[in-house]
Amino acid sequence: SPPLPRLFPGRLSAFPLFLLALLLGFASLLWLQLSCSGEGPVPGGQDRGAPRQSCPPPAPLQPARDEPSWGPHRLALLVPFRERFEELLAFVPYMHRFLTKKKIRHRIFILNQVDHFRFNRASLINVGFLESGNDTDYIAMHDVDLLPLNEHLDYSFPEAGPFHVASPELHPLYHYKTYVGGILLLTKQHYELCNGMSNRFWGWGREDDEFYRRIKGAGLQVRRPSGITTGYETFQHLHDPAWRKRDQKRIAAQKQEQFKVDREGGLNNVRYRIESRTDLSVAGAPCTVLNILLDCDTNETPWCTFG
Repeated sequence: SPPLPRLFPGRLSAFPLFLLALLLGFASLLWLQLSCSGEGPVPGGQDRGAPRQSCPPPAPLQPARDEPSWGPHRLALLVPFRERFEELLAFVPYMHRFLTKKKIRHRIFILNQVDHFRFNRASLINVGFLESGNDTDYIAMHDVDLLPLNEHLDYSFPEAGPFHVASPELHPLYHYKTYVGGILLLTKQHYELCNGMSNRFWGWGREDDEFYRRIKGAGLQVRRPSGITTGYETFQHLHDPAWRKRDQKRIAAQKQEQFKVDREGGLNNVRYRIESRTDLSVAGAPCTVLNILLDCDTNETPWCTFG
């Protein structure tokens, strides 16, 4: 017989399921702590002789509410997400603590894709922008597996133009000069000027490269951090490719399209439905989870499905 009925004989009730969820959450937190401290096994048996970077040191959480005295601007931290709960458990309290310490007024939006199409980071960011409300006036496109370790990194209002926090000189993996992924700040006005991001990129990668062309086409200049001396140790990258593979499949038509500039689509034609919107707290840190159902025109982008 399957394992769940053996654990909970008869009809499952809400209480045993709740206990099971708590146990799974605790196991995820324990795994994350061991994996980044170097005390646990290495998934896939990779790099067994290499020391691992320590987890960010814990610090007391600050109050959830920001202070108007911190300034007139409020950041919408947009986090595209699907099924990476152990990373989310680390990300939300860490980023709330980091931004609060820097006195950055902020709201964290977890953009959870719950449909059956392939992951579409760009469309999720478009949805997050549209749903982030009028009380925020700039955004950060922020990967859930990238944590800033250097407190001198700037997350303030990018009035002069897009500000690429995870610059090629600092990102642990991507070092080409036109890279704008990982963490990118823009005013809402500048994001609208670019018509957001293209919705044609299903699967992992390339949407950032297309967005760089949109930024340049809008007459904007990408700025990057200066005076940061921590190099490739400026960020902690939580993603373990041996344990969680990325969807890098490219079918024939997609291979031809992925290097083109989408001159029509973006904020103006993203198709979606909000299944639910929930305000919750992760280890005392507030965030808003948007369960998002994206829609796909298979005549336009047949590569949105795995078939």
